[in-house]
Amino acid sequence: MPLFKVTDHSVSKEKFELLKNTEHGFLVTTPLPDISELSKYYETEEYISHTDTKRNLFEKVYHLVREYAIKNKVALINTEQEKGSLLDIGCGTGDFLSASKNNGWSVTGIEPNKTARDKANSKTEHKVFDTSKLENLPVDSFDVITLWHVLEHLPNLEEQIHLFKKLLKPNGTLIIAVPNHKSFDAIHYKEFWAAYDVPRHLWHFSQSSIKNLFGKFQIKLIKTVPMKFDSFYVSLLSEKYKTGKQNPFKAFWIGFRSNLKAKHTSEYSSLIYVFKNLKK
Repeated sequence: MPLFKVTDHSVSKEKFELLKNTEHGFLVTTPLPDISELSKYYETEEYISHTDTKRNLFEKVYHLVREYAIKNKVALINTEQEKGSLLDIGCGTGDFLSASKNNGWSVTGIEPNKTARDKANSKTEHKVFDTSKLENLPVDSFDVITLWHVLEHLPNLEEQIHLFKKLLKPNGTLIIAVPNHKSFDAIHYKEFWAAYDVPRHLWHFSQSSIKNLFGKFQIKLIKTVPMKFDSFYVSLLSEKYKTGKQNPFKAFWIGFRSNLKAKHTSEYSSLIYVFKNLKK
């Protein structure tokens, strides 16, 4: 039985169901788009991670928060691993890679969108490649692999995780940020929750489901870190989907309540999962 139907508010206006994966418990966008069809769902100027523009309230909030978040992300990788080789998958316009490079990391990026990739290459001395390069990278070559709100976009999920394990050095660190559909803002907005973002988001994770999934590959969860700003940004967009208006004060209130409740439940709107690659 589907959890409920969700509309693609950004591009196609098509409806999709969310079904539960019986093995690991994450939710699956149904029907899953064919891989050859996925790109058409990204054909919008509104797809914010592919741009550096600040044209409206959403983009201004997004980029303001992104600058702060990048500093925190660099601090996190510095805490978890000695400086070495970093692979950022789905690196967008390359700001995190650039900041990491300036902080002493040897960086490589993967980005499928050519416009975003070109911007990223201008910031990283051409260290960013198309997705086709991923499978040709050397085995056991990265100390840290990061996916910031990227895992939920990747088709062939288990094949991808197997590849991450292969590319990571033994005891290397895998850092993944994804939305949490058990957060208060997700429960409040239901089918209007912007972080469902069907069908670009193929998979929808909870804390237990992501731990179960990666445990299958001998990749051990060692830490979970909240992304407290996400509840505000997601609520701002969710209000627009639900009411047709921005309602910034209502969105702020829902985002605030979500973080307040998560202090007790740990169910923040988005979570960063820090994994260690156990012996192969």
